[in-house]
Amino acid sequence: MTEPVKWVPDGVDEEVPSAARLYDYLLGGAHNFAADRALAEKFLSALPSARDVARLNRAFLRRAVVFMGQHGVRQFLDVGSGIPTVGNVHEIAQAADPQARVVYVDYESVAVAHSQLLLEGNDNAVIVQADMTDPDSILQHPETRRLLDFDQPIGLIMAGVFHFVPHEADAPAIIARYRDALAPGSFLALSHFTADISPEEMAGVVEVMRRSSDPIHTRTHAEVSELFTGFDLVEPGVVGTALWRPDRPEQAEDEPGGSQIYAGVGRKP
Repeated sequence: MTEPVKWVPDGVDEEVPSAARLYDYLLGGAHNFAADRALAEKFLSALPSARDVARLNRAFLRRAVVFMGQHGVRQFLDVGSGIPTVGNVHEIAQAADPQARVVYVDYESVAVAHSQLLLEGNDNAVIVQADMTDPDSILQHPETRRLLDFDQPIGLIMAGVFHFVPHEADAPAIIARYRDALAPGSFLALSHFTADISPEEMAGVVEVMRRSSDPIHTRTHAEVSELFTGFDLVEPGVVGTALWRPDRPEQAEDEPGGSQIYAGVGRKP
């Protein structure tokens, strides 16, 4: 008799695709369903560089965590963390300091279940199931308060998630509630889809994602920059993911899909 798949929680509708599982598929992961893969293929038709876009966003996440660690951050709040794959925040942070602490947050049940499996036995990392548009439910969560010291700098990570927040929800105000809870010296690392570079392709992506549980809402450079209100942007500011402090600057300009997502890191003064 086949053992049940532990990463599929009870009550998950496998016929309804999700952005977390689509992203997992684009990154080469195995925690996705047929509906997610079907939607991902349509996503790829609209944006042929989608796998590169996902890879570059993940690479930005790694560089941002390393950067924050180099500037003294030893605790991280990864909001909208998704399904764990290669190069998770706790792996990067704890490679530099085994005592680094990480709170992951996601509302998608498969992402939470798989994170729980991955984090078994790791006392310095935890997953909280919550909606990122309700900051208090995250900031005041007992597990968040257990692991994170809000009197010390925190690395707040929002990589590739706020394009799921509609404009009418006032994303800058939501992020401001997180910012106000952080100590001076904390950082915000954020990346976000834009239609500035390839408006026709991104219009196709937006249309494809209308059929999922997570529609996409692109923002302009000015709108993404506004999300950093109250933070001092570090160089090079808000740029395409491939251009944010690349490991190989000479190759960054030629990365396919390198400017479909804006990325930046800001420090709270």
